Amino acid sequence: MTQRPLGAQISHMLKDRGVDVIFGIPGVHNQEMYRGIEEAGLTHVLARHEQGAGFMADGYARATGKPGVAYVITGPGVCNIMTPMGQAYSDSVPVLVLSSCLDETAATRGQLHQMKDQEAAATTVCDWSHTARTADAAYALIDRALVEFETSRPRSKHISVPIALLEGLAEPAARHGVPGVAATHPWDGNISELAHMLRDAKRPLFIFGGGAKHLDFIGPVLRRWNAASLTTYAGRGIVPEADPLHFGAGLARAGSADVIATADLVIAVGTELSEVDLWRDALGHDAPLVRVDIDAEVLCDRHNPALPIKADARAVMDALAKAVPQTLETTWDAAKVAATRAAWRAEIMSERPGILPVADALQQVLPADTMIFSDMTQFAYAAKEVYPMDRPGHWHHPYGFGTLGYALPAAIGGKIGVGDQPVIAIAGDYGFQYSLQELMVAVELELTLPIIIWDNGKLGEIEDSMVRAQIAPNAVIQRNPDFIKLADAYGAATAAPGSIAAFQAAVTKALSAKGPTVIHVTSDIS
Repeated sequence: MTQRPLGAQISHMLKDRGVDVIFGIPGVHNQEMYRGIEEAGLTHVLARHEQGAGFMADGYARATGKPGVAYVITGPGVCNIMTPMGQAYSDSVPVLVLSSCLDETAATRGQLHQMKDQEAAATTVCDWSHTARTADAAYALIDRALVEFETSRPRSKHISVPIALLEGLAEPAARHGVPGVAATHPWDGNISELAHMLRDAKRPLFIFGGGAKHLDFIGPVLRRWNAASLTTYAGRGIVPEADPLHFGAGLARAGSADVIATADLVIAVGTELSEVDLWRDALGHDAPLVRVDIDAEVLCDRHNPALPIKADARAVMDALAKAVPQTLETTWDAAKVAATRAAWRAEIMSERPGILPVADALQQVLPADTMIFSDMTQFAYAAKEVYPMDRPGHWHHPYGFGTLGYALPAAIGGKIGVGDQPVIAIAGDYGFQYSLQELMVAVELELTLPIIIWDNGKLGEIEDSMVRAQIAPNAVIQRNPDFIKLADAYGAATAAPGSIAAFQAAVTKALSAKGPTVIHVTSDIS
């Protein structure tokens, strides 16, 4: 049979395009999307909330590099997944949300799941949101999303399909799949100019962001050039931690502005240099700034680059490495770089006492290829500045949108994506409760997943911010549940270590357990 209901055809099309996993929740309005899931050979992961489904799709995409796809219902389903869509948009994650929509809304009110303008609502938090009025339009929009994920900055997209259209018979989508697409290559003139600038520089400084995560060859190149480097939080692991001229992920340290001011050439690759990268208005450079990015908007922002290059980061750096094959003489001092990094670590120890010893202990027991998903919590804020990463794309955090409740469902999606590779989640006591219901998904799927809850009994970061602003701390202390009993009720394994040594033992045990383990750690652990 060539014809099927469109809802079923969409699942077959996605499978043909390389999609293997769907995250979502079925409902009366999107049940036709579920008709073809098993027949198409897709795996469906049942979330406990559409927000969880969106974060799982996000985590799966970050872990695998493949698009994360979610199915949700009309109205509240779309509203519930808008927060993950916003997170994926800000962090350049390829998430595709497919929802049903009502067939007509202008002349009829009071329908189930009705909202005034679903398409427009979703548009506010994603790259684009469109409604497919025909089967061919649905296929074209899906292919457009998949191609754009490969050829431009990957950001969340949303497609609505009317219920009657999902139910109606349709011919299958063409089985050609999405054609392979090449990276955007730089203009030769840009490379020549950049090579000339680099050869003339005595203090070149590279700043790498998450958009440069595929530069697995860059460490030896930087050492050959004797160039210094910094990364954003999302760019950690691009430059080997042991490189003597690497300042680490200290870009948000106030002192990094002083470092940048001493450079005579700054080359920012694959980074927005946004507020959440810098936590200050100005980068701090007096030297010419080169920007390399696939997003044209980034190339004309407030940092005013002297040389903007719209191209793929790997293509540019590969071409530059070939254009400048020689060893360069610079005036960067490895001892001063090491001293700066030590000073920044001391600042973090002073700002957030007690966290880094626990982070160091965690690093000692985690396998090198462990993938970490963290929430908006003080443990992550401190650790992600200094935690050594030997490869990029292995610590995932809700950087831009900055939502609570991300870590647990994203780690579930990531674990589903990478299989036997170790994955852990790190959440605060408050943020964990935003999405704790997704713990049942990890239990149901028997995912080996250590879940670390850092419990300081309050919204510690907000309390600190209020104090700095001379506001009497208000509404920052909450009563927490018994996390161990709560995890027991879900059927998860548990641990409540009272010492750092016991914490290490609990993490080690959890990494080989069948099913998730909730590890409750209080902030006074020592």
